[in-house]
Amino acid sequence: MRYCTSLIIIILSFAVFFSSCSYKQQQLLFQQQNAAVDTGKISAASGTGTTDYLIRSQDILQIRNLQNARYIVDEVPASPAGASSGGAGSSEGQTYQVDNTGDVALPLIGRVPVAGLTRMQAQKLIEDMYRKNVLVNPIIDLKIANLKVTILGEIRTPGNYTLIKDKTNLVEMISQAGGLTDRADEKTIKIIRGDPKNPQVTEVNLNKLSTLGDPRIILQNNDIIYITQNRRSVKNGEIQNLSSTIQPALIILNTALIIYTFIHR
Repeated sequence: MRYCTSLIIIILSFAVFFSSCSYKQQQLLFQQQNAAVDTGKISAASGTGTTDYLIRSQDILQIRNLQNARYIVDEVPASPAGASSGGAGSSEGQTYQVDNTGDVALPLIGRVPVAGLTRMQAQKLIEDMYRKNVLVNPIIDLKIANLKVTILGEIRTPGNYTLIKDKTNLVEMISQAGGLTDRADEKTIKIIRGDPKNPQVTEVNLNKLSTLGDPRIILQNNDIIYITQNRRSVKNGEIQNLSSTIQPALIILNTALIIYTFIHR
């Protein structure tokens, strides 16, 4: 009987140990110890979102002239002469890629050096060049179409999302992704940005009304938003994981007891 008791204790101990390790491994995502956690300090650049983003090679620029009605009401705007240089039509304008030299080739005005400029600076430069050489009083609208953030964890539709406007905040992005799941912990949402080798991690508490005015929730290009599970879901997950681990252990224990009973008859 003492042998049976010892066997039960050993099996249950192993089951609890492995189930705990297994579940903890699922919760280690983005728990990097050397990541800088920003809990209150706001850097000078915080709150600018993509406003201060500098255009670089391979970026995709979406450009349209608001003075031309075709670019507003037509589903696919008419391409002006020379538009075959790489523009793709859409109801939002045409897209052009910045080449490896930092230039973008545009219809009628040719190559424009835009690398190192902000969106507003590039927009003004292109508008001035069109006004000087081609168009009368153009109003150029320029967007950088490839800026994105990634949202993961307890969100209804995880994935990559484009930063369409300059100051998209965390709340808007969560709404765009379908909202939080029932298991989400809205008190410890993480925004991870910067150098992947030494990222800055900002923890956000959406339970506080003051968070809505916090400039740290303004998203930047390549931000990763990670939404953790709340404590209740973590506890339930541990129980379920323990149960699923113990069940096969109990089968083994039952088999061992049957064998033991036959041996000692």
